[in-house]
Amino acid sequence: MHSLKDLPTAERPGLVIGAVTRREEPGDGLVSRDGSGFEQLPQGARVGTSSLRRAAQLRAARPDLRPESIRGNVETRLRKLDEGLFDAIVLAQAGLRRVGLEGRMTEALPLSLMLPAPGQGALAVQRRADDAAAARLLEPLHDPTTWAAVSAERAFLAALEAGCSAPVAAYAEVRDGRLEMRGLSASEDGACVRRVFGTGDPTRPEELGRRLAAEIRELEKSP
Repeated sequence: MHSLKDLPTAERPGLVIGAVTRREEPGDGLVSRDGSGFEQLPQGARVGTSSLRRAAQLRAARPDLRPESIRGNVETRLRKLDEGLFDAIVLAQAGLRRVGLEGRMTEALPLSLMLPAPGQGALAVQRRADDAAAARLLEPLHDPTTWAAVSAERAFLAALEAGCSAPVAAYAEVRDGRLEMRGLSASEDGACVRRVFGTGDPTRPEELGRRLAAEIRELEKSP
């Protein structure tokens, strides 16, 4: 079982994704040491994140902030914040909820500010490709709506030939029978952010992901 956002888009030989569970809250959250929201963080605040995607979007929204690398599990990162090594940290809301620490979150960051990593908030179960018994056992865990959304997001990531640590973000959801997706790619310094939006057929999610990736590529050619 994996956090889907950390699972490479290329399948390992002999393995397939057997189920994707119903998605948790996909967005990111801010945890600040003094309870300040994002806009209230002091000039030059040190914000802990190990993600180039988050760092780029932080810099794009507020160039004065100082994103700094932070490692460890959720509890370790919160301890480093409490020890004064950072003014704030950014974590996946789903990660905080899964360890029962959602109460530490100061602010849920809106998607307009912080678009999540492809697959964020979803769990994936891998199985052997030739294991029919495992396939049957996993069927009750699989959520088709989540699968449609994350398939579009992962197709977007794969088409851009970007890894899970690259400054690429995407979020899709099924609304009124249509699949809607926002995508983003950014320079590491946040100076250049390209955003796309599109809709597609939820039964063919990869088509939407690849189409929006192509639109990003066209934007990259623009001066």
